Amino acid sequence: MPIVHITRRERFSAAHRLGRPEWSAEKNLATFGKCSNPNWHGHNYELWVTVKGETDPETGFVIDLSALGRIMHKQVIDLVDHKNLDLDVPFMKGVGSTTENLAVACWKQLEVPIAKIGGKLFRVKIQETENNSVEYYGE
Repeated sequence: MPIVHITRRERFSAAHRLGRPEWSAEKNLATFGKCSNPNWHGHNYELWVTVKGETDPETGFVIDLSALGRIMHKQVIDLVDHKNLDLDVPFMKGVGSTTENLAVACWKQLEVPIAKIGGKLFRVKIQETENNSVEYYGE
């Protein structure tokens, strides 16, 4: 059977601040620019989750996309939407809220639940802005 990749997109809005608390405001500004604003800033993110596998001969599905959407909501979207990534999200505690770190954290939230419905997580992509996105392949 051929291996097929399927992708589902969900959206969320969240605030965060880039910076290191042990650094001065000047060093944070020099390193992280306006993203180090002490009053936070936000994005309208897109989360793309790709699962790979063989299609089921009975359904033609790799996995049920509706079930994937429910997992994405329970494990990620419901926890981050309209939240502060640095203050409100348990799986981001103590982790700098860069998009790179967010992608890895989302992978960790999703891998096991997706496997339980017969899928193999292939990629997590987070689009932070129109021009910036991060992809993580579990490596």
